[in-house]
Amino acid sequence: MSTPVPLIVKLLASSVSVANRAGKIVRDVMSKGELGIVEKGDVPSDWIVIDTDKDVLSLECPSSLQGVKEEDIVVWVDPLDGTSEYTQGFLEHVTVLIGISVNEKPVAGVIHQPYYKTINGGEKKMGRTIWGLQGVGVGGFTPAPPPDSLIITTTRSHSNALAEKGLQAMNASQVLRVGGAGYKVLQLLEGIASVYLFATSGCKKWDTCAPEAVLSAAGGKLTDILGNYYKYGASEQRLNKTGVLAAVNNDLHSYALSKIPEELKELQSKK
Repeated sequence: MSTPVPLIVKLLASSVSVANRAGKIVRDVMSKGELGIVEKGDVPSDWIVIDTDKDVLSLECPSSLQGVKEEDIVVWVDPLDGTSEYTQGFLEHVTVLIGISVNEKPVAGVIHQPYYKTINGGEKKMGRTIWGLQGVGVGGFTPAPPPDSLIITTTRSHSNALAEKGLQAMNASQVLRVGGAGYKVLQLLEGIASVYLFATSGCKKWDTCAPEAVLSAAGGKLTDILGNYYKYGASEQRLNKTGVLAAVNNDLHSYALSKIPEELKELQSKK
């Protein structure tokens, strides 16, 4: 008799398939040049996802997640992270995010890049999907070590005086301004940047749930700028009021946290 697949693994496997299909939809909409609303009756049947990713489905579930029930789970979805960049043609910044939280904590996530290009045997392939599961690790790519110098990735289109003050305090060798929380976390995982900092409110829970889950599964850490984890329960407010600080490991996160001015932390803590 085969062992039943734990719910969290089935949900992650389905999320990978959903993200892949969503990426195709994103590309289709862009290629048609139409951003209009689609009526329910006009949705093509091939947009409906009923399959699961077989590789993810075969994962060995950590014991801590084997007994998870439906009522413990909240799924946070951003079908188009990096909307501004999408409309402006910065397509490599665009991601599809599916984050799975259990008892308010992100434990699994999917980041899909619709416009990531690979060449295999002379054939070009569009899109890649990266997933993470607590206690298992990440799939879809191999994480790289952080750069030798301090490189910060931050917002391209939503900066303000507080965000800039936080960046200045880092005294980084380079600041990368890109779109989308998903893309910024991928820069950490790929060794392009050391720290992701956005020292003010602006992004939402659906922006950070999946990236935090994937980053955490790879050994990284994502919190607010006070060093506190966000909660991802269904009743939590959507806005991440106290900013975002993320790094690929705890040491880098602690270092960046220590560089943020206390006055900025105090200002954010009052929100």
